[in-house]
Amino acid sequence: EEWTSKTTLVYVNHKCVKMDDGELATHAKASKLFLDSWEGVNAIIMDGTDDGQAEAASYENKIRQISDDVLPKCQETGLPIFDLSLIGVGDDGHIGSLYPNREEVLVDSNWVLPVAMKDPPSITLSLPLMKASKQVVVAACGVSDKYPKGKSEGMRRAIVEEQESLTSFPAVGLRDCALWVMDEAAASALGEEYNSQAE
Repeated sequence: EEWTSKTTLVYVNHKCVKMDDGELATHAKASKLFLDSWEGVNAIIMDGTDDGQAEAASYENKIRQISDDVLPKCQETGLPIFDLSLIGVGDDGHIGSLYPNREEVLVDSNWVLPVAMKDPPSITLSLPLMKASKQVVVAACGVSDKYPKGKSEGMRRAIVEEQESLTSFPAVGLRDCALWVMDEAAASALGEEYNSQAE
C-alpha cells in the first residue's frame, strides 16, 4: 500500500476560484505538478465559488469532519494535529493569506478565515491551525533578477529582527515552532550566529 493512500492534504490558503482554474487555483497547479500521481491521496478541496465567507465556513467544516483516526485532535485545545505543515513566507511577511496590518493574523476563534484583500478573495488557515502540527516547516529558497539575494531580508525580519511584531510581519508567529529551511541566499542576512552553524 502506497503512503499516498494514507495521506490527507489540507491547503494552508487558496484563492476562491474554480478548482480546475489552471492559472489561479493552487489545487489545479498541485494536481498537475504532483497530486495526480499521488494514488489514493485525500485532498480536501474548496467548493469552487468566489464567496470567501461561505468558502471559509465550508472548508473549516470539511476539516472538522475528518475522523480522529485520520486527523487527531489535541485534547487541550481541540485543534487538529497535522503531521506536517509546509508554509512559505512572502517578502512582506505574510504566511498563508495572513497579511501584515490586518486583523486576520490575530484571530484564534476560527480554524479557517476569509480574506477579502484581493479579487478574487481567498481563504486561509488561522495562525493557531498553521502551528497545530507535529512539524512546522517554513521553506524559503530561490533567487531571481528582481531578488538576487532571494528572501534574505524577509528571513532576517522573520527570525532575528526584534522590532517586528505579529501584525507588522506575521511570519514571526512561527518563530517558536518552525524548522526554517532556506538556501544560502535566503540565509545570507541572518548574521554570523546563524550562518556559522550552517557551515
